[in-house]
Amino acid sequence: MGYDFPLLYTACQIILSELSPSADNATELAHLRGEVARLREQLATTERIYAHFVPQQLLQFLSIKNIRDIRLGLQTERRMTILFSDIRDFTSLSESMNPEENFNFLNSYLSQMEPVISLHRGVIDKYIGDAIMALFPKSPDDAVLGALAMLERLDAYNYGRTRAGYLPTRIGIGINTGVVMLGTIGGSGRMDGTVISDAVNVSSRLEDLTKTYGVPLLISEHTLHSLENPERYHIRFIDRLRLKGKHEPQSVYEVYDNDLAPLRQAKARTQRQFEEALAYYHLRDIPQARTRLLDCLAEVPGDMPARIYLERCDDYLRTGHYEGAGDSVLNPAWSDDLNVGITDIDGPHRNMLGQLGNLAISIRDGRREDADMALAHVREHAVEHFDNEESVMHDVGYPFLPEHVQQHRRFVENIDALREQLTLGNHDPLHSAFQTKLLLSDWLINHSLKFDRHLAQFMRQRELHPPPEQ
Repeated sequence: MGYDFPLLYTACQIILSELSPSADNATELAHLRGEVARLREQLATTERIYAHFVPQQLLQFLSIKNIRDIRLGLQTERRMTILFSDIRDFTSLSESMNPEENFNFLNSYLSQMEPVISLHRGVIDKYIGDAIMALFPKSPDDAVLGALAMLERLDAYNYGRTRAGYLPTRIGIGINTGVVMLGTIGGSGRMDGTVISDAVNVSSRLEDLTKTYGVPLLISEHTLHSLENPERYHIRFIDRLRLKGKHEPQSVYEVYDNDLAPLRQAKARTQRQFEEALAYYHLRDIPQARTRLLDCLAEVPGDMPARIYLERCDDYLRTGHYEGAGDSVLNPAWSDDLNVGITDIDGPHRNMLGQLGNLAISIRDGRREDADMALAHVREHAVEHFDNEESVMHDVGYPFLPEHVQQHRRFVENIDALREQLTLGNHDPLHSAFQTKLLLSDWLINHSLKFDRHLAQFMRQRELHPPPEQ
């Protein structure tokens, strides 16, 4: 039966304070002092052990100062970046080992990854067998840099395994950014701290997609648009998918900084051609996509995503089977499903989406003057609307105002980048039109479904339950 160490420690302290320092009490006083010191050390050890199972950061997120204050149903809402990683072919690997070897291997691998995640301000939420789920509460850049550091540490780990005669280990990592509910779940006899959110499901799905594309690291469009400076990384568009349970397609991006130098440099040289090929593929011009993919693979034979897309093109030409989001229009129409229920948000967004559709068609058709006018109009409209929206968020005390502003800033930056691309004149019209769809139209749709819907819910709750006056 365990002791209540804090209670015993407190009792001893009280007794010590009440004992007089007489000769008769000297022996008992010395004994009690020794007992207090022992309990103090035992309490510190117990707290350190608890911290291995319940991270201190989790308690801080829930504003808990002592683990004894944890109770079922505690919750808080935070915006975080979620990282999922998983060992490739672990089932086959584990079948070649006995149980002891399995645990030794897992602990050897996980002990390599844990300090890397911590160094980049990440918190390991849980281990799921060979998988790691980590939270990055400060910045999406922490998650991406942490993932790249994990892959770098894996290279060093595999060097040691190879020298010892073992097969190298491969992992896949998926990263997504969004609002999560963090709290305690379970029952009276067993509870756990965790995060619950659609954003968590997306990051897990992205990790699984690394197997499909043969790459180690994928991020969502939400993470891409939340990065402080995406240009510091090697990032390229990989696919536009309607993930399971999702209403609208979402873009997926590969971060290839950790590729070996020759492959990384070759991917960078062919990135424009590769992304043009994917634009043609997603807009159902398969012969044009195939031609560009062949050119990419002639220079970069080891480009697995390019090879996968070439196989998809060949399969389409042979069977008519098309693998993709199924949405090939450049000018998507606004639907009631996109409404958040606030006229001052829904009206401008509906208008803006129509403008973006016209912009994409103008670019595709080579109507440069119309495209320039549409770009200028969209930018002016967006800046004015964003300023108004941010003013409202400030007035109502919206807790995720900085993150929302970051998203707005990225949208305007994408408009400016597109304008510069058109001005230079060395662009493929269809590719630029597809970029308009990905970075502007899709951004607007998913921003409405995620960020603005959350804002609208917050504002409605604020009306129902206004904060007490100071």
